[in-house]
Parts: sequence; structure tokens; C-alpha cells
Amino acid sequence: MEQAFRLVTPGREGRLQRIDWEPGAPGPGTLRIRQERIGVNFIDSYFRTGLYPLPDPAIPGVEGGGVVEAVGDGVSGFAIGQRVAYCAQPGGFATQRLLPAWRALPLPNAIGAETAAASMLRGMTAHMLLSRVHRVGPQSTVLIQAAAGGLGGLLTQWAKALGATVIGTVSTPEKAEIATRLGADHVITGRDAALVPEIEALTEGAGVDFAIDGVGGDRLRQSIACTRADGTVASIGQAAGESPALTVAEIAPRRMIRFARPSIMAFAADPEAYRAAGAAVFEMIGRGIAVAPARIYPFAEAAEALAALESGQGTGASILTT
Repeated sequence: MEQAFRLVTPGREGRLQRIDWEPGAPGPGTLRIRQERIGVNFIDSYFRTGLYPLPDPAIPGVEGGGVVEAVGDGVSGFAIGQRVAYCAQPGGFATQRLLPAWRALPLPNAIGAETAAASMLRGMTAHMLLSRVHRVGPQSTVLIQAAAGGLGGLLTQWAKALGATVIGTVSTPEKAEIATRLGADHVITGRDAALVPEIEALTEGAGVDFAIDGVGGDRLRQSIACTRADGTVASIGQAAGESPALTVAEIAPRRMIRFARPSIMAFAADPEAYRAAGAAVFEMIGRGIAVAPARIYPFAEAAEALAALESGQGTGASILTT
């Protein structure tokens, strides 16, 4: 019998329950995938707490890599046994799942399911942020909060590949070493670091062109204060707690900045944008810019993997292996 983890009572005490699972035969336009590796992401925590509603059957997990087991009517271009990867589609915490065929990206031979499961969602998010939310290039100075994390580390590598100057923030000296190794030009260490004056010193008072904030809480206000006139702030998460309510007066008039709250789930709902982003991710992986899983858990420990992510343990990405 196949297995899945279903979310029980979303909210502060929301938890995952392991269940027997039978996804059934794929319908028209659908594939059935046997999953080999499954990514664990902060969006799964947001599902657990009820911040983002999860549709029935309430199975979290939005990325993975595996093998096609069955092909529904009207689907072309896929064969049984073919390796594929996907992201931005809930239902991933399962040994076997149904997947809209347009979500399945044929996996190049050189890319393993492990790399795909750790890199697809973060990679598409990086592509969205650095090419669509704010086009980053050699003249750009980018602030990346939590630069040693799974997404932050990939953003650091990707922004450097585009020629940007990267300023990263991290919580510990150990994470500072990781961020530096990934390519950050400057690293600000400590949760209580005086971020604004440090950024002013590093940019000679100009501020950064683009601030990417996945931390939330009071850090978001600091990210706004660090951004130059006509720059962009992207709020992409709230790992440190709920982001503050902001007024328009706080965001715009003094420095004419742009404020974005981009959603990778909304971005990836466009098939054309999704495929283009997937191609960009595969290209970057081919150049050695990817997320190496820092922690690999057996599928049975999905709840433990999510709890570890929420507590801030470790760096990089966590994946499940079936």
C-alpha cells in the first residue's frame, strides 16, 4: 500500500498524519508519478499553520522528482519509466501521486532526483525574483536575508552568476562561512546586527538596489530602510514571525521604492512562465548552481523534517526519500 501524510487540523497545533494512500489511475491530462525524492519547504509550514489554505485531501509538499508510472488520456510526450521533476503543486508528501502533465518537466540525464527535489521550487523562485520582480545584472547590489538557507543560498549563487554584488545576512559565524563560500561579497552576522548602518557603510550611503526578505518580522522594515531610491523590496516569507502591517507612507514617498509580495505559486500557475523557469533552473544546475540537500530524511520522518525546518535547524535544503 502506498503512503501519504495528510494535514490534520491546520493551525498552531496542526500536525501531519501518516495514512495509507491510493492515488488511483490518472485522468485526462494527468500523469501518475512514483516519487523518489520530495522537497520540504517553508510553504509546507504555512500549510500546517493554516496561513495558506490547503485543498483536500490536504497533503502538503509542492516539489519532487520521480518516475512516470501511468499516463492519462490526451497526454503526449511522456512514457512510462521517464524521469520527471515538478514544483508548485501540492500533494507531494506521498510515495505516489497524480500530477497535471504540464507540471511534469522531463529531467535531464545529468540531474538526479535528489538535486531536483531540493532545487526546483527554490530555483524557480530565484528565477522569478532575479529576472521578473527586479532584473539583476552586473550593476546591481542585492541584499539577501538568510543567505545561508536553502533559498537564500541559491539566490546568492544565482545573483553572483548574473554579476551582482551580494550582501547577505546570517545568524551565526558558521552560516557566515557558508554564505561566503556560496559567493556573498559581504556578510552581516547576527540576528540583532545593526543592519541599516552596516548597509549604509557598505554602499556609501546609497542603499541596495534590491532587498529580498524571507525573514519577516521587524527585519522587513529594516530591509525597506536599506533600499535605495527607485529600488525594490521583495517580501517572500516570514520565517521569523508574521510580517508587520505596513502603510503606504512607510513604503513609498520618502524614497520612491517598489514593494513586491511575489508568489511563486501564482507565478508558476502560468504554464509558459513555468516551463521557461524550469529551463532556467536546469541551465543553472548544469552550471553548478543548485541546492545540495543538507538533510535527507526517510519518508516516514516527514513530520520530523518539517519540525526541524520550522525550528531553524541546519542550513540548505531538506528532502524526503521514499
